Amino acid sequence: MWVEKAAEDGAGLICLPENFAFMGNEKEIFEHAPLIEKAVENQLPEWASALDVAILGGGYPASAGDGKYYNRSILIKPNGETAASYHKIHLFDINLSEGELYRESDNVEPGPVFGMVYKSENLPPIGFSICYDLRFPELFRELSEKGAEIITVPSAFTKPTGKAHWEVLLRARAIENSSFVIAPAQTGRHGKTRETHGHSLIIDPWGRVLKDAGTEPGFITVKIDLEVLQNVRQKLPSINHRRM
Repeated sequence: MWVEKAAEDGAGLICLPENFAFMGNEKEIFEHAPLIEKAVENQLPEWASALDVAILGGGYPASAGDGKYYNRSILIKPNGETAASYHKIHLFDINLSEGELYRESDNVEPGPVFGMVYKSENLPPIGFSICYDLRFPELFRELSEKGAEIITVPSAFTKPTGKAHWEVLLRARAIENSSFVIAPAQTGRHGKTRETHGHSLIIDPWGRVLKDAGTEPGFITVKIDLEVLQNVRQKLPSINHRRM
């Protein structure tokens, strides 16, 4: 499995994309949500413990009550304990074409409007977001203000929006906030109408793409050098120059 291969390759933090456990349409996810939630929250701690790595489960359905679920991102520590979780705030309700309509809010409850940053002794401060959140820079600025040095953007970007906006938005969020951005992404065709963009990216605080996974299934690894972050923030301290 890719998680095991990434750990063997030296990864200490493994990030999985949105809908990593089940990639169906919203109706199918809703129907299987209890089983997916249970499977994820049993399996990820087992993997983390067995491989001695931290794992970010990028997005999966978690019960919100009242017949809806949250789109949850969860961080598991190497000992199998849950470090932090985040519920997607901005829901994907768009009409790309006559045959490609998305209404995430039909089944998903938005999470609290709160920028989640996890701080620990063993990892740099990690900020959370999921997919469509990428289009809302105010969330990323809040994560930066709370100390995030790495911001995760697990996603299932559609092919049309990904081709147009994926890389440019991710690089902008990295540059604006002088932060590393880790963006694991779904790739390929899913059912009759949905196709995701792929191109999982790891980007440094200067906006440089360190690795691009392309469109084939697999994984990429990068050694995060926090000295790069400190150098960028010293040379171009735009975060400290804000007037608004």
